[in-house]
Amino acid sequence: MAHINMTSVWIFAGVLVLPPALTAILTATLYLHLGVRSWYRLQNTPVWRTVSNAAVLVLTCFASYSVLAMFGVAGMADAIELGWTGTGVVGATLIAHFVANALLVIPARDTIARTAKGLFGSPMDNMLEIATLCLGALNALTLAIMPGLTVLVLPPLLILHRGVLVKQLETAATTDSKTGVLNTAGWHNQAEVALERAQQQLRTFGTLMIDLDFFKRINDTYGHLAGDEVLRAVATAITSEVRERDIVGRFGGEEFVVLLPDISETDVTAVAERIRIGITRLAVDVPETLRPIRIDDLSVSIGVAMYPDSGVELQRLLDAADTALYTAKNNGRNQVMRVGDLGVAERRLAS
Repeated sequence: MAHINMTSVWIFAGVLVLPPALTAILTATLYLHLGVRSWYRLQNTPVWRTVSNAAVLVLTCFASYSVLAMFGVAGMADAIELGWTGTGVVGATLIAHFVANALLVIPARDTIARTAKGLFGSPMDNMLEIATLCLGALNALTLAIMPGLTVLVLPPLLILHRGVLVKQLETAATTDSKTGVLNTAGWHNQAEVALERAQQQLRTFGTLMIDLDFFKRINDTYGHLAGDEVLRAVATAITSEVRERDIVGRFGGEEFVVLLPDISETDVTAVAERIRIGITRLAVDVPETLRPIRIDDLSVSIGVAMYPDSGVELQRLLDAADTALYTAKNNGRNQVMRVGDLGVAERRLAS
Protein backbone atom coordinates (compact mmCIF):
# COMPACT_ATOMS: atom_id res chain seq x y z
CA MET A 1 0.00 0.00 0.00
CA ALA A 2 1.24 3.47 -0.87
CA HIS A 3 2.10 5.77 2.00
CA ILE A 4 1.22 9.42 1.38
CA ASN A 5 2.68 12.31 3.34
CA MET A 6 2.58 16.07 2.93
CA THR A 7 6.20 16.66 1.96
CA SER A 8 5.29 17.31 -1.69
CA VAL A 9 3.70 20.60 -0.66
CA TRP A 10 7.15 21.91 0.26
CA ILE A 11 9.36 19.86 -2.06
CA PHE A 12 7.46 20.73 -5.24
CA ALA A 13 7.36 24.37 -4.13
CA GLY A 14 11.13 24.09 -3.75
CA VAL A 15 11.44 22.85 -7.33
CA LEU A 16 9.64 25.98 -8.53
CA VAL A 17 11.51 28.55 -6.43
CA LEU A 18 14.88 27.04 -5.43
CA PRO A 19 17.97 25.78 -7.30
CA PRO A 20 18.42 21.98 -7.42
CA ALA A 21 21.05 21.81 -4.68
CA LEU A 22 18.86 23.66 -2.19
CA THR A 23 15.86 21.49 -3.06
CA ALA A 24 17.95 18.38 -2.36
CA ILE A 25 18.91 19.86 1.02
CA LEU A 26 15.25 20.70 1.68
CA THR A 27 14.25 17.10 0.92
CA ALA A 28 16.92 15.68 3.21
CA THR A 29 15.89 18.09 5.98
CA LEU A 30 12.20 17.17 5.68
CA TYR A 31 12.95 13.45 5.86
CA LEU A 32 15.30 13.96 8.79
CA HIS A 33 12.45 15.80 10.51
CA LEU A 34 10.04 12.96 9.70
CA GLY A 35 12.51 10.46 11.12
CA VAL A 36 12.98 12.37 14.38
CA ARG A 37 9.24 13.06 14.79
CA SER A 38 8.33 9.42 14.18
CA TRP A 39 11.32 7.90 15.96
CA TYR A 40 9.44 5.26 17.93
CA ARG A 41 7.51 4.07 14.89
CA LEU A 42 10.60 3.99 12.67
CA GLN A 43 12.80 1.97 15.03
CA ASN A 44 11.69 -1.23 13.31
CA THR A 45 12.15 0.26 9.84
CA PRO A 46 15.58 -0.13 8.19
CA VAL A 47 17.41 3.17 7.87
CA TRP A 48 18.13 2.45 4.22
CA ARG A 49 14.40 2.52 3.46
CA THR A 50 13.99 6.07 4.75
CA VAL A 51 17.16 7.14 2.91
CA SER A 52 15.88 5.43 -0.23
CA ASN A 53 12.57 7.33 -0.04
CA ALA A 54 14.43 10.63 0.23
CA ALA A 55 16.73 9.69 -2.67
CA VAL A 56 13.73 8.83 -4.85
CA LEU A 57 12.25 12.28 -4.18
CA VAL A 58 15.55 13.98 -5.02
CA LEU A 59 15.66 12.13 -8.35
CA THR A 60 12.02 13.06 -8.92
CA CYS A 61 12.90 16.72 -8.37
CA PHE A 62 15.73 16.52 -10.91
CA ALA A 63 13.24 15.09 -13.44
CA SER A 64 10.99 18.09 -12.75
CA TYR A 65 13.91 20.49 -13.21
CA SER A 66 14.60 18.92 -16.62
CA VAL A 67 11.05 19.81 -17.74
CA LEU A 68 11.51 23.42 -16.62
CA ALA A 69 14.85 23.56 -18.47
CA MET A 70 13.23 22.12 -21.58
CA PHE A 71 10.95 25.18 -21.74
CA GLY A 72 13.68 27.59 -20.71
CA VAL A 73 11.97 28.42 -17.41
CA ALA A 74 14.13 28.87 -14.32
CA GLY A 75 11.27 28.82 -11.82
CA MET A 76 7.96 30.29 -10.75
CA ALA A 77 9.10 33.90 -11.32
CA ASP A 78 9.79 33.18 -15.01
CA ALA A 79 6.52 31.23 -15.33
CA ILE A 80 4.55 34.24 -14.01
CA GLU A 81 6.07 36.48 -16.67
CA LEU A 82 5.00 34.02 -19.39
CA GLY A 83 1.32 34.21 -18.37
CA TRP A 84 -0.79 31.30 -19.59
CA THR A 85 2.25 29.69 -21.22
CA GLY A 86 3.91 29.68 -17.81
CA THR A 87 0.82 28.08 -16.33
CA GLY A 88 1.14 25.28 -18.87
CA VAL A 89 4.83 24.83 -18.03
CA VAL A 90 4.05 24.54 -14.31
CA GLY A 91 1.29 22.04 -15.10
CA ALA A 92 3.65 19.98 -17.26
CA THR A 93 6.25 20.05 -14.48
CA LEU A 94 3.65 18.90 -11.96
CA ILE A 95 2.67 15.97 -14.19
CA ALA A 96 6.32 15.06 -14.75
CA HIS A 97 6.94 15.13 -11.01
CA PHE A 98 3.98 12.85 -10.35
CA VAL A 99 4.87 10.37 -13.13
CA ALA A 100 8.59 10.27 -12.33
CA ASN A 101 7.90 9.57 -8.66
CA ALA A 102 5.41 6.81 -9.55
CA LEU A 103 7.90 5.13 -11.91
CA LEU A 104 10.82 5.38 -9.49
CA VAL A 105 8.97 3.67 -6.63
CA ILE A 106 7.70 0.75 -8.74
CA PRO A 107 10.92 -1.34 -8.35
CA ALA A 108 10.62 -1.11 -4.55
CA ARG A 109 6.90 -1.94 -4.52
CA ASP A 110 7.42 -4.77 -7.01
CA THR A 111 9.11 -6.83 -4.29
CA ILE A 112 5.92 -6.87 -2.18
CA ALA A 113 3.08 -6.19 -4.63
CA ARG A 114 1.75 -8.08 -7.61
CA THR A 115 -1.39 -6.09 -8.41
CA ALA A 116 -1.90 -2.77 -10.17
CA LYS A 117 -3.18 -1.27 -6.93
CA GLY A 118 -0.15 -2.51 -5.05
CA LEU A 119 2.25 -1.13 -7.65
CA PHE A 120 0.61 2.21 -8.38
CA GLY A 121 -1.54 2.86 -5.31
CA SER A 122 -5.30 3.28 -5.18
CA PRO A 123 -7.10 6.10 -7.06
CA MET A 124 -7.53 7.93 -3.75
CA ASP A 125 -3.80 7.63 -2.99
CA ASN A 126 -2.97 9.19 -6.35
CA MET A 127 -5.58 11.93 -5.97
CA LEU A 128 -4.09 12.85 -2.59
CA GLU A 129 -0.61 13.03 -4.09
CA ILE A 130 -1.86 15.29 -6.90
CA ALA A 131 -3.62 17.47 -4.32
CA THR A 132 -0.37 17.96 -2.39
CA LEU A 133 1.45 18.84 -5.63
CA CYS A 134 -1.23 21.42 -6.46
CA LEU A 135 -0.82 22.92 -3.00
CA GLY A 136 2.93 22.95 -3.64
CA ALA A 137 2.42 24.94 -6.84
CA LEU A 138 0.19 27.44 -5.01
CA ASN A 139 2.76 27.61 -2.24
CA ALA A 140 5.45 28.48 -4.78
CA LEU A 141 3.20 31.12 -6.34
CA THR A 142 2.69 32.87 -3.00
CA LEU A 143 6.42 32.66 -2.26
CA ALA A 144 7.17 34.32 -5.59
CA ILE A 145 4.56 37.09 -5.31
CA MET A 146 3.75 37.69 -1.64
CA PRO A 147 5.75 35.42 0.69
CA GLY A 148 3.69 36.48 3.70
CA LEU A 149 0.62 34.79 2.23
CA THR A 150 2.34 31.41 2.58
CA VAL A 151 0.65 31.12 5.97
CA LEU A 152 -2.66 30.73 4.09
CA VAL A 153 -1.40 27.38 2.80
CA LEU A 154 -1.26 26.00 6.33
CA PRO A 155 -5.03 25.62 7.10
CA PRO A 156 -5.84 23.49 3.99
CA LEU A 157 -2.56 21.63 4.48
CA LEU A 158 -3.45 20.74 8.07
CA ILE A 159 -6.94 19.60 7.07
CA LEU A 160 -5.55 17.49 4.23
CA HIS A 161 -2.90 16.05 6.53
CA ARG A 162 -5.53 15.14 9.12
CA GLY A 163 -7.62 13.39 6.48
CA VAL A 164 -4.63 11.41 5.24
CA LEU A 165 -3.59 10.54 8.79
CA VAL A 166 -7.08 9.27 9.67
CA LYS A 167 -7.13 7.14 6.50
CA GLN A 168 -3.72 5.66 7.25
CA LEU A 169 -4.65 4.93 10.87
CA GLU A 170 -7.84 3.20 9.71
CA THR A 171 -5.82 1.13 7.24
CA ALA A 172 -3.25 0.22 9.89
CA ALA A 173 -6.02 -0.83 12.29
CA THR A 174 -7.60 -3.19 9.75
CA THR A 175 -4.47 -4.60 8.06
CA ASP A 176 -2.47 -7.63 9.10
CA SER A 177 1.05 -6.27 9.54
CA LYS A 178 2.71 -9.58 8.70
CA THR A 179 1.05 -10.28 5.34
CA GLY A 180 -0.52 -6.98 4.19
CA VAL A 181 -4.03 -8.45 3.78
CA LEU A 182 -6.93 -7.56 6.07
CA ASN A 183 -6.85 -8.66 9.68
CA THR A 184 -9.82 -10.38 11.36
CA ALA A 185 -11.60 -7.15 12.31
CA GLY A 186 -10.99 -5.52 8.93
CA TRP A 187 -12.21 -8.58 7.04
CA HIS A 188 -15.38 -8.87 9.14
CA ASN A 189 -16.18 -5.18 8.59
CA GLN A 190 -15.92 -5.44 4.82
CA ALA A 191 -17.61 -8.83 4.70
CA GLU A 192 -20.64 -7.51 6.61
CA VAL A 193 -20.99 -4.74 4.02
CA ALA A 194 -20.77 -7.32 1.21
CA LEU A 195 -23.38 -9.50 2.95
CA GLU A 196 -25.78 -6.57 3.32
CA ARG A 197 -25.34 -5.67 -0.36
CA ALA A 198 -25.98 -9.28 -1.41
CA GLN A 199 -29.16 -9.37 0.70
CA GLN A 200 -30.45 -6.13 -0.80
CA GLN A 201 -29.61 -7.06 -4.40
CA LEU A 202 -30.50 -10.77 -4.08
CA ARG A 203 -27.04 -11.86 -5.21
CA THR A 204 -24.73 -14.71 -4.26
CA PHE A 205 -21.16 -14.77 -3.03
CA GLY A 206 -18.61 -17.39 -2.11
CA THR A 207 -16.49 -17.80 1.00
CA LEU A 208 -13.15 -19.63 1.08
CA MET A 209 -11.41 -20.83 4.22
CA ILE A 210 -7.77 -21.57 3.39
CA ASP A 211 -5.35 -23.30 5.75
CA LEU A 212 -1.67 -23.93 5.04
CA ASP A 213 -0.85 -27.62 5.46
CA PHE A 214 1.86 -28.65 7.96
CA PHE A 215 2.74 -25.05 8.83
CA LYS A 216 3.95 -26.01 12.31
CA ARG A 217 6.51 -28.26 10.67
CA ILE A 218 7.87 -25.25 8.73
CA ASN A 219 8.23 -23.19 11.91
CA ASP A 220 9.84 -26.08 13.79
CA THR A 221 12.27 -26.89 10.98
CA TYR A 222 13.26 -23.46 9.66
CA GLY A 223 12.21 -21.04 12.42
CA HIS A 224 9.53 -18.39 12.73
CA LEU A 225 11.24 -15.88 10.42
CA ALA A 226 11.02 -18.44 7.63
CA GLY A 227 7.41 -19.13 8.58
CA ASP A 228 6.63 -15.42 8.28
CA GLU A 229 8.16 -15.36 4.78
CA VAL A 230 5.99 -18.31 3.79
CA LEU A 231 2.86 -16.58 5.13
CA ARG A 232 3.67 -13.45 3.10
CA ALA A 233 4.22 -15.51 -0.03
CA VAL A 234 0.95 -17.39 0.48
CA ALA A 235 -0.95 -14.13 1.02
CA THR A 236 0.53 -12.74 -2.21
CA ALA A 237 -0.37 -15.92 -4.09
CA ILE A 238 -3.96 -15.76 -2.85
CA THR A 239 -4.33 -12.07 -3.70
CA SER A 240 -2.92 -12.57 -7.19
CA GLU A 241 -5.60 -15.15 -8.00
CA VAL A 242 -8.63 -13.07 -6.99
CA ARG A 243 -10.19 -9.83 -8.21
CA GLU A 244 -9.47 -6.38 -6.81
CA ARG A 245 -12.93 -6.25 -5.21
CA ASP A 246 -12.64 -9.65 -3.53
CA ILE A 247 -11.99 -9.47 0.22
CA VAL A 248 -8.88 -11.29 1.47
CA GLY A 249 -8.05 -11.60 5.16
CA ARG A 250 -5.89 -13.51 7.61
CA PHE A 251 -7.57 -14.99 10.66
CA GLY A 252 -4.33 -15.59 12.54
CA GLY A 253 -1.84 -18.41 12.37
CA GLU A 254 -1.82 -19.99 8.93
CA GLU A 255 -5.53 -19.51 8.15
CA PHE A 256 -6.80 -17.13 5.46
CA VAL A 257 -10.34 -16.29 4.36
CA VAL A 258 -11.65 -14.86 1.08
CA LEU A 259 -15.07 -13.48 0.20
CA LEU A 260 -15.88 -13.38 -3.53
CA PRO A 261 -19.00 -11.33 -4.35
CA ASP A 262 -21.28 -11.84 -7.36
CA ILE A 263 -19.96 -15.23 -8.42
CA SER A 264 -21.36 -18.71 -9.02
CA GLU A 265 -20.36 -21.79 -7.06
CA THR A 266 -18.64 -23.25 -10.12
CA ASP A 267 -16.49 -20.14 -10.50
CA VAL A 268 -15.75 -20.01 -6.76
CA THR A 269 -14.49 -23.58 -6.89
CA ALA A 270 -12.36 -22.73 -9.94
CA VAL A 271 -10.80 -19.79 -8.07
CA ALA A 272 -10.12 -21.99 -5.05
CA GLU A 273 -8.47 -24.56 -7.29
CA ARG A 274 -6.28 -21.87 -8.90
CA ILE A 275 -5.20 -20.72 -5.45
CA ARG A 276 -4.39 -24.29 -4.41
CA ILE A 277 -2.32 -24.94 -7.54
CA GLY A 278 -0.57 -21.58 -7.30
CA ILE A 279 0.57 -22.30 -3.76
CA THR A 280 1.91 -25.74 -4.70
CA ARG A 281 4.16 -23.94 -7.21
CA LEU A 282 5.61 -21.53 -4.66
CA ALA A 283 9.31 -21.57 -3.83
CA VAL A 284 10.01 -19.19 -0.95
CA ASP A 285 13.56 -17.92 -0.51
CA VAL A 286 14.52 -16.97 3.03
CA PRO A 287 17.78 -14.98 2.86
CA GLU A 288 17.64 -13.54 6.40
CA THR A 289 18.98 -16.68 8.04
CA LEU A 290 22.46 -17.98 8.79
CA ARG A 291 22.35 -19.82 5.50
CA PRO A 292 19.89 -18.93 2.72
CA ILE A 293 17.17 -21.55 2.33
CA ARG A 294 14.38 -22.23 -0.13
CA ILE A 295 11.07 -23.65 1.04
CA ASP A 296 8.86 -25.41 -1.46
CA ASP A 297 6.49 -28.37 -1.40
CA LEU A 298 3.79 -26.12 0.10
CA SER A 299 0.09 -26.90 -0.05
CA VAL A 300 -3.21 -25.68 1.33
CA SER A 301 -6.59 -27.19 2.14
CA ILE A 302 -9.59 -25.06 1.15
CA GLY A 303 -13.22 -25.12 2.25
CA VAL A 304 -15.89 -23.49 0.05
CA ALA A 305 -19.29 -22.20 1.23
CA MET A 306 -21.87 -20.25 -0.76
CA TYR A 307 -24.36 -17.57 0.27
CA PRO A 308 -27.28 -18.17 0.66
CA ASP A 309 -27.17 -21.96 0.17
CA SER A 310 -24.77 -22.59 3.08
CA GLY A 311 -26.19 -19.90 5.35
CA VAL A 312 -27.58 -16.37 5.41
CA GLU A 313 -25.44 -15.11 8.30
CA LEU A 314 -21.73 -14.44 8.04
CA GLN A 315 -20.76 -16.61 11.00
CA ARG A 316 -22.83 -19.52 9.69
CA LEU A 317 -21.07 -19.22 6.32
CA LEU A 318 -17.67 -19.20 8.02
CA ASP A 319 -18.62 -22.24 10.10
CA ALA A 320 -19.75 -24.08 6.95
CA ALA A 321 -16.55 -23.21 5.08
CA ASP A 322 -14.51 -24.22 8.13
CA THR A 323 -16.27 -27.58 8.29
CA ALA A 324 -15.50 -28.14 4.61
CA LEU A 325 -11.89 -27.12 5.24
CA TYR A 326 -11.36 -29.65 7.99
CA THR A 327 -13.05 -32.33 5.93
CA ALA A 328 -10.43 -31.57 3.26
CA LYS A 329 -7.73 -31.87 5.96
CA ASN A 330 -9.06 -35.20 7.18
CA ASN A 331 -9.44 -36.43 3.62
CA GLY A 332 -5.74 -36.06 2.79
CA ARG A 333 -5.05 -32.28 2.58
CA ASN A 334 -4.02 -30.29 -0.51
CA GLN A 335 -7.55 -30.21 -1.92
CA VAL A 336 -10.66 -28.07 -2.29
CA MET A 337 -13.85 -29.23 -0.55
CA ARG A 338 -17.28 -27.67 -1.06
CA VAL A 339 -20.02 -27.77 1.54
CA GLY A 340 -22.18 -29.70 -0.95
CA ASP A 341 -19.50 -32.41 -1.18
CA LEU A 342 -19.36 -33.10 2.57
CA GLY A 343 -21.79 -36.03 2.48
CA VAL A 344 -19.77 -37.74 -0.25
CA ALA A 345 -16.52 -37.17 1.68
CA GLU A 346 -18.01 -38.53 4.90
CA ARG A 347 -19.21 -41.66 3.15
CA ARG A 348 -15.74 -42.12 1.60
CA LEU A 349 -14.06 -41.78 5.03
CA ALA A 350 -16.57 -44.18 6.63
CA SER A 351 -15.84 -46.79 3.99
